[in-house]
Amino acid sequence: MRKVNSFKIDGRSIGPNHPPYIIAELSANHNGSIETAFKIIEGASKAGADAIKLQTYRPDTITLDCNTEDFRIDSGLWAGKTLYELYSEAYMPWDWHAPLFEHARKNGITIFSSPFDNTAVDLLEDLNAPAYKIASFEAVDLPLIRYVASTGKPMIISTGMADAEEIQAAIEAAKSAGCSDLAILHCVSGYPAPPSDYNLHTIPDMIKRFGLVTGLSDHTIDNTTAITSIALGASIIEKHFTLNRNGGGPDDSFSIEPQELTTLCRGAQITWEALGKVNYERKPSELGNVRFRRSLYFVNDLKPGEIITEHSVRSVRPGFGIEPKHMDDIIGKKAKVPISFGTPVKWEVIE
Repeated sequence: MRKVNSFKIDGRSIGPNHPPYIIAELSANHNGSIETAFKIIEGASKAGADAIKLQTYRPDTITLDCNTEDFRIDSGLWAGKTLYELYSEAYMPWDWHAPLFEHARKNGITIFSSPFDNTAVDLLEDLNAPAYKIASFEAVDLPLIRYVASTGKPMIISTGMADAEEIQAAIEAAKSAGCSDLAILHCVSGYPAPPSDYNLHTIPDMIKRFGLVTGLSDHTIDNTTAITSIALGASIIEKHFTLNRNGGGPDDSFSIEPQELTTLCRGAQITWEALGKVNYERKPSELGNVRFRRSLYFVNDLKPGEIITEHSVRSVRPGFGIEPKHMDDIIGKKAKVPISFGTPVKWEVIE
């Protein structure tokens, strides 16, 4: 396993030696209301997430207003719409960004975004975004990756649909353009994605192969996959977050709700703490129970000089006598002092 260096976003350390970094993805779950977006930010902060993430684009910066077959969605959640129609419904107006950044900072939660073109990066730079996320569908847009990297800010690249060669190309583009703090996310770009598609054993392979802080962008509809990924080395968890899964917006149906985000944040912390390190020493919680281990006790009264037989001693709880492994060492020896039933076997009472 290659050594993976940690880095910081907004002062929060991210990497294998730190608790998982939880990102709540606001995406299109504002459903056209800045007040809803404010409440999502508040909910993410209250739930314990480390960051809230936006998506910064306009319909005309991400696609074309075109009704040909190439631009129509024919299956899935958004079937029947053109790309332009979908993004017109889903996008976050650019004049919302400043008040949303301010609101997040007032609520004590880091806020950053996924830019989808250079003008989005420029907007986010004006707002002093502390980091950037490259969405899975943009992982092959190397010019965009290089432009983001040129800001010198930490970057997270999601790898949904990208093969190992494409992931390596994205990493090289980011590093060559000046990014020194880089993470990648294992991702399945299905909405929602079945847990069986996630193949979480890919995460330790990514860590070994690319030597970067690695996490999970999780599009399943509960927390099991995300929490499991932590045991395999994920340092970042990203989940779509909504106030109401039945809200009717483009992303609501595969997003988690406030109580689920609270459970994810708590479960991720507990899982990371439970992983700990390789340790065969006695644990603090065990110290009071050492007395209940098995040890050797006399089960007969013995006189001084009387021979100790296999009928004189048993291995029982508690643990105040010598260890059971010494049974053969004491059989055949003689009692040194008077011994009563229920006395722990100690070397000093044996000749």
